This record gives sequence, C-alpha cells and structure tokens, in this order.
Amino acid sequence: MSVIKPFKSLFYNIKKIKDFEKVISPPYDVISEEEQTRLLNLSPYNFTHIDYNKEKPSDDKANNKYTRAKKTFTQWLEKGVMVQDEKPSIYFYKQDYKVVGQKYSRMGFISLMELADEEESKVYPHENTHSKAVDDRLRLTKALSANLSSIFVCYSDKHKKAEKIFTKHVLSTTPLISVEDDLGVKHQLWRLDDESLIQEIDQSVQGQQLFIADGHHRYKVAQEYRRQKAQRKSAVTGNESFNYVMTYFTNIDSKGLQIFPMHRIVKQLPQELDFLEEYFRIDKVKNKDDLSILIAKAGRNEHAFGLYTLQGALLLRLKNRMVIDKYIKEGSKEYRKLDAMILKSLIFDRVGIPSDDIEYTNDINEVIHKVDSHESDCGFIMNPVKISQLKSIALNGETMPPKTTYFYPKVLSGLTVHKMD
Repeated sequence: MSVIKPFKSLFYNIKKIKDFEKVISPPYDVISEEEQTRLLNLSPYNFTHIDYNKEKPSDDKANNKYTRAKKTFTQWLEKGVMVQDEKPSIYFYKQDYKVVGQKYSRMGFISLMELADEEESKVYPHENTHSKAVDDRLRLTKALSANLSSIFVCYSDKHKKAEKIFTKHVLSTTPLISVEDDLGVKHQLWRLDDESLIQEIDQSVQGQQLFIADGHHRYKVAQEYRRQKAQRKSAVTGNESFNYVMTYFTNIDSKGLQIFPMHRIVKQLPQELDFLEEYFRIDKVKNKDDLSILIAKAGRNEHAFGLYTLQGALLLRLKNRMVIDKYIKEGSKEYRKLDAMILKSLIFDRVGIPSDDIEYTNDINEVIHKVDSHESDCGFIMNPVKISQLKSIALNGETMPPKTTYFYPKVLSGLTVHKMD
C-alpha cells in the first residue's frame, strides 16, 4: 500500500504572475491581523485572498468569507492565474535560511498522503486542536474542494533516499518557483514525475511512523472531510481524492530541521513571584542579550528558563527534579518533563495566571519590548523542545500544551494546491 501519491498540483502561472513575492504567504495560523491586511493589499492575487480572507459585519449564509474565497478561486482558474500541472508529480521543496548567522538548508517534498482510520494510522500528532479552528478550515475546504496548505510531516530516512534522488535527478533542473520571503528564506520548488523514482521514495516512507510538525488542524479537517464524504457514498474504493491530503514530508534526521522555542509573555501577574527560590536556583543576568545563550547552556543538563521583568533578567534552574513528580500528576514521564509543563505547574498554576493573560512568541525581542514598554508584567524565555521529546510524546498518544513547538522555516502557502474531484 502506498503512503505517498503524486498529484497534478495547481500553482501560480508564471506567465501571469511575474512577482512571486507578492502572491505567496505564510501559513494562515501564523498571520497576525496586521499582516493579514498587508498581504491582502499586496496583490489581488495574494494567496491570502482564498486561504485567509477577512470576515465582514454583513456576512451571512449566502455571502461570507468562504463564498468569497470560492468565487475568487474560481475566477483565478478561469483567468489562468493558477494552472494545473500536466502530469501527476511530487514536488521537491528546498529552503535555504540562516539562524544567528549560520546557514541551513532543509529539503523535503510535497505529495499526497493517504489517510487511514485512527486505529490503523501511523500518523502521530503532538498538539491539541481547537474546534473553532477546525470548523473554520473545514468550511473552507468544503467551499473550495481543495487542500490549500500542506500538512508538515517528519519521517526518518537515515539513508537519505529522497535527498539522493533530488541531488542526482532534480537539482540541476530549473525550479518551477524560486522566491525569497520577508524573513530572508529562499524557497525553491521542483517537479518530479518519474514513476519509478517516486516509487523508490514511497518505499522509503512505507512502514514509517510519521510525526506531524505543523498543520494539526488541517490534518483533523482532512480526516473529518474524508469521513463525511465517505458517508455519502454507497461504496468507497480508497482511490477517491478525499482519501488523501496534501503533505510536505521532510527528514526528521536532517540538521536542517529547526525547532524554535515558544516564549511566554504574561500580561498581568496576579501576585509576586517571591516563592521561586523554593524550586529554582536563581542567577541574575547582567546583560539581557546573554539570556538566551545562558538558558540554552543550562538546558543541556537541567530544566531551565529565563524570567524577564522591568527589574532585569534572571536565569531559573530547577533545584530538584523530584518536584516534577510531586506537583505534576498528569501524563507520561516524558510529558511531565516538558519545560512548558514545569513552568505551568510550578509557577502559572500557583500564581493563578489565566490562559487569556498569556501570549506566545518565538521572538525574544518581542518579550523584552512588551515588558520594557509596560504592555506586560513579565516574560518567560524558553528552550526549544527536542525532537526526541516530540517523538516520545506523540508515540505515547499524548499532545503537548498549546504553543510548545515552532518549526522553522514555515512551509509557504500558495506553492501547491490539491484540487479534489
């Protein structure tokens, strides 16, 4: 049984679109309201017009953001703004980027992934989903009958089969798309339609445990869309397009796979944090710019995070790991050892910080700015989750606390679209 399946992707027509920087967009779930407005105004063909359009006060059942997205999408297809590939293909996707001045390159491929019933599936999520977000994406999927953005899945390929095929057969050809985003990440997309090579890649993925990095809501939507579609048919062959979902695959063993930490910004502290010495060794950090380096160094052997307030920066290191089992009762051993759970249980729950008073960001400078400008009382600087933790927790059937991981760089929206029958 195949895990991956080539498909005839829809993508922007290079004869119609000359400036790809103006039409591609980040995934909808990382776009702020301000960024949404900027993208919508950037071009009438920016992908946000169908993937993440704005609601209007006058919206009703007949005219809303989903019907407008469908109308826009239909017009793009009629005008040839987006065109369909001629042959079923998989699409190699290379991203070149820098982190703290160091160059990285992440290679993967976009194809369809077969969906299976939960008890048979080897796809493992690691984050909870929210019903409101699932309903939103499901309504959009139904309106357009399309996967607009890829699910981001990691698999293990120690022999680097896909990379070798890419290097030998694809890299020397001209990419379909080459574009640089606002963060300086270079995105390139190539087509591979050779059936024998695709089969080799498929064989390297078969039997694998697949871990969802990004796109938990899209995966949940694909499962629900499949269930509803199957219910309406008297017989299901398994070949129907709703049995598959557009997915980006990348090697979990690759050095180009980066997980950024997700820091916590606390708008208002209900009480003082004078109890911290009960649990943590506390060191003052003279230069706030050194905080992330010190946290990373401490985090190699112990649980550590930073605290930033108007009084300065502190490094917090857990004194005794035995307090984890004493105060954190839920979940497996791996789950209880998450820094996010330790922070929540030992500090947030004790102080009584409501979830609405916590903001999340992967940018330490945003934490510092929010505190220095008196917009927030404090910020907690975190270390990133390790790949080994993600795998263990996912295989346990558990899900991490919200906003625990941030995979970088993001897979752009608008590069490929899977139009279902």
